[in-house]
Amino acid sequence: MRLLIIGDIIGKPARKCLREVLPDLRDQLSPDLIIANVENASGGFGLTKKVYKELKDLGIDLFTSGNHIWDKKEVLEFIDTAPDLLRPANYPAGVPGRGFATVEVNGGKKVTVINLMGRIFLDPNLDNPFRKFDEIYEEVREISHAVVVDFHAETTSEKWAFGLYADGRASVVYGTHTHIPTADETILPEGTAYVTDVGMTGALFSVIGMRAREPIERFLYGMPRRFQVEDKGDIIFNSIVVDIGDEGRAVEIKRIKRILK
Repeated sequence: MRLLIIGDIIGKPARKCLREVLPDLRDQLSPDLIIANVENASGGFGLTKKVYKELKDLGIDLFTSGNHIWDKKEVLEFIDTAPDLLRPANYPAGVPGRGFATVEVNGGKKVTVINLMGRIFLDPNLDNPFRKFDEIYEEVREISHAVVVDFHAETTSEKWAFGLYADGRASVVYGTHTHIPTADETILPEGTAYVTDVGMTGALFSVIGMRAREPIERFLYGMPRRFQVEDKGDIIFNSIVVDIGDEGRAVEIKRIKRILK
């Protein structure tokens, strides 16, 4: 089984990049499942129904997110009826949407994708993501050939600790949120593919996908600034491809980077 996992999609430039890059990658890799994080896909903050449908039409099978999923209030109108759109599972009970989904891929094997969010420097009031994973894993372990976790978090230590915690149970643990790809892709001792951050799809010469001027001014002066998606220059596409063996253990993980001029 082969999974193609795309990092945080940042606004319109990233969607343009996907339209050009994805068809060739699909032909080259023949993935059984394509997953992407979409919490920044609409104007850099949140997700609209129009953009959600646009990304579905590109052939992405399942969508994860994070703390920005609520930035476009329109998402509340469709998140409950979109079975392929996830929000972090460790939001408290009663929050709209779902935190995991089990899908069937070619050959009839089932893959469960779990979306979790870290708490360090994010929202400390969220449920414990480690314990939430335990809970969901016990629910899906008997029916799932593979369990995949998008761990949306700020710190490398929390992501790495979670990867080791889930090793041997999750087939893949990958980080999102910080938008910068890390070079630590590995197979952990018990067979879990891990990378601290997949990286973003967005403007290359930007500050995590945003025009550089406003973030730089914020660093210089400490004053609030309105961030805007950078829509000029090269666009970078970051993803990983993971092969999973018959026992549900990862056998290979590779980073894939493309730059669209």
